Amino acid sequence: MRGRPKAELVVSAAERSVLEALALRRKTAQRQALRARIVLACANGTANKQVAARLHVTPQTVGKWRVRFIEQRLDGLLDAPRPGAPRSIEDTQVEAVVAKTLESLPRNATHWSSRSMAREMGMSQTAIARIWRAFGLQPHRHETFKLSTDPLFVDKVRDIVGLYMAPPLKAMVLCVDEKTQIQALDRTQPMLPLAPGLPQRRTHDYRRHGTTTLFAALDIATGKVIGDLHARHRSGEFMKFLNVIEANVPADLDVHLVMDNYGTH
Repeated sequence: MRGRPKAELVVSAAERSVLEALALRRKTAQRQALRARIVLACANGTANKQVAARLHVTPQTVGKWRVRFIEQRLDGLLDAPRPGAPRSIEDTQVEAVVAKTLESLPRNATHWSSRSMAREMGMSQTAIARIWRAFGLQPHRHETFKLSTDPLFVDKVRDIVGLYMAPPLKAMVLCVDEKTQIQALDRTQPMLPLAPGLPQRRTHDYRRHGTTTLFAALDIATGKVIGDLHARHRSGEFMKFLNVIEANVPADLDVHLVMDNYGTH
């Protein structure tokens, strides 16, 4: 046989379980998973060239991680410290940026920007952006929430979610709502059709023909929508829409409507 003899690679049961987890877990970095697969294949007695061909890497790569594992075991599969300049931002500075972002607001502004925070902390805008990204901070974003004060809120949620998740037999569950103040618009002149070299054209101004209201009911099982248009949205128009629903639902099915507590309803 040519070449230097390879050192024997023996993997303990504990090490094998860790390597298999690294190779199979979805959240493992791909480079870590590849190194674990290389070590597992070598531990099974497969030659370096065969391992390289199977995993689509070079034999030199297989030899490198084989030797690293023999010498350093599992720690050898980690990346070595990279050369470069030492850190210019200390942990205390990072902590101060995070605390100031969470606990204070800038003067004459609604939220911190990376530039205003950089001026306040005496750091670069890039450094502030990196710190915020690392800790998942987004001061420019706002979301809304609403907590119900209804003492029966939990029971009502269970009833509604239960209807959606497990509809009763021989019944249709409809989600009902309306869109009001829909403008009925029309162009002041007829539209010009599409022609070779010319797109479809329409006038920039329009004529307003009042507003309309769309009542709609979504069948959650099939995705079918039952709709009806009315000029107004009073209880009388809503009753007419309920009659439309009744006419569109088979007579042998019960009807469950899920809607909000709007006055018209």
